[in-house]
Amino acid sequence: MIFNRLKLAVDRVIATFSVTVMIALVVCVVWQVFSRYVLNQPSTLTDELARFLMIWVGLLGAAYTVGAQRHLSIDLLAMSINKRKQALLSIFINLLIFGFAGSVIVTGGIKLINKTLATAQVSAAMQIPMGYVYIILPLSGAVMMFYALWFIHQNVQQLKKSSLGAI
Repeated sequence: MIFNRLKLAVDRVIATFSVTVMIALVVCVVWQVFSRYVLNQPSTLTDELARFLMIWVGLLGAAYTVGAQRHLSIDLLAMSINKRKQALLSIFINLLIFGFAGSVIVTGGIKLINKTLATAQVSAAMQIPMGYVYIILPLSGAVMMFYALWFIHQNVQQLKKSSLGAI
């Protein structure tokens, strides 16, 4: 029960944050077009910010998609097996998602952040440390891991109910 409320809260936070980042991205792009074609002075700041916001929107959207289980999948196998095997398949798939998100997105993201902060890389126009831009990697990976655990938990509960019902 508390796990369900936690998922709902994470869904709302990710959705709200994604919409906010997307609005900021649209504002940056509109300003970029206006400053380039009307003022004849393109803004380098909004150009760079729009690129960073696009990265954030993509990764936040990927995390949200994992939580909604709307990620790309071929469900031919899942549709051809019984409910118990579907739950087991879902557990396996979510274990793979959990492992990938943890090993590649979170761990790789943390290593990338540490390297860029250690080498003092800064963005060209905004002059902010690039490690701040890359912080979205471990954050979105952690959210993906949370969702994978939530779906694993749901499927284990489903398997328990179906095995109790068979007795």
